[in-house]
Amino acid sequence: MTTANAVPVDPANREQLHAWDGDEGAYWAAHPDHFERALDAHDTAFFGAATIGRADRVLDIGRGTGSTTRAAARAAVDGSALGVDLSSAMIDVARRRAEDDGIANVRFEQADAQIHAFAPASFDVAIGRTSAMFFGDRIAGLTNIGRALRPGGRLVLLTWQAFPRQEWIREFSTALAAGRDLPGPPADAPGPFTLAEPDVINHVLTSAGYTDFALDDRPAPMRFGDNADDAYQLVLGLLGWMLDGLDDAGRARAQDALRATIDAHETPDGVIYDSAAWIIRATRP
Repeated sequence: MTTANAVPVDPANREQLHAWDGDEGAYWAAHPDHFERALDAHDTAFFGAATIGRADRVLDIGRGTGSTTRAAARAAVDGSALGVDLSSAMIDVARRRAEDDGIANVRFEQADAQIHAFAPASFDVAIGRTSAMFFGDRIAGLTNIGRALRPGGRLVLLTWQAFPRQEWIREFSTALAAGRDLPGPPADAPGPFTLAEPDVINHVLTSAGYTDFALDDRPAPMRFGDNADDAYQLVLGLLGWMLDGLDDAGRARAQDALRATIDAHETPDGVIYDSAAWIIRATRP
């Protein structure tokens, strides 16, 4: 794992580097199957919007352990795919998985896509599944990615819609809050809902120099584990920080509430919660 000074980052992304190249990224890297499969139900529409061709050069933003980069490389069989992420641990997993799968036209690089010096006009399409929301400066990040796209190149993002439409995070946060009114992050801080509103999306894309926007409403289930025991351990490991400040009785109530909602969402296909995303398409003029 790198230190916070090893990877050049925009000052606005220092906290993101600390998290993703620290404990949070390490946790995701330790559970790649869970996190890669969680969004499977969104992928058909996402890759349908990306329309990756055989010879395309694809940039995959905030790629984690690389499932979407590998899928892009398989589609661009005569082209290539580059996945970038702040997490060295997840990049290591991504490289191993691509090698294990025998995918030769893919590579991964630890980088801050907001400032990384991509070769100008070197990609035909840039994709980002639940990643662009975490730029410290979303306009700067998407502007930098736009410079890496050829004229007429395509940008395709999947971002979360507003909090009320996300059953998964509503249920988990309500359980772990244990009756407390926990403050959310500042409105301008990186987070899962910073590209949730169409007006914000249009402003960011316009300011970053894109045209021909399209916004598709995409509800789909999310899968958090094979069974309730599996999902409970995953979610508690991911969101256990929300228990901070609770006494022993409060922690027990919160954990019981989390287990109750997970038990209620267990199905023969795993633990399933509703989610809603935007699939965003835009063009670099």
